[in-house]
Amino acid sequence: MFLGKVVGSVWATQKEAGMENLKLLLVQPIHADGTDAGTQVICADRIGAGHGETVIISRGSSARILISKDSPVDAVVVGIVDSFEYRK
Repeated sequence: MFLGKVVGSVWATQKEAGMENLKLLLVQPIHADGTDAGTQVICADRIGAGHGETVIISRGSSARILISKDSPVDAVVVGIVDSFEYRK
């Protein structure tokens, strides 16, 4: 899992089976200090994250199982962060 900041939305009218009714977000991975931590990722979201929110992302088979074991999804929002503490 990793932290990310929602920076946009992705709309696709044609999707593979298993992705119907999934909201897609563009998420920028971030370090705990808030700086960018790599390339932006498209994530499925079923919990209602919004633009600018900090989220927890799960990737790979763990993410796929949350949606459906046969879905082509590889990144999912699994939490919206209320707060966290970072000490350097």
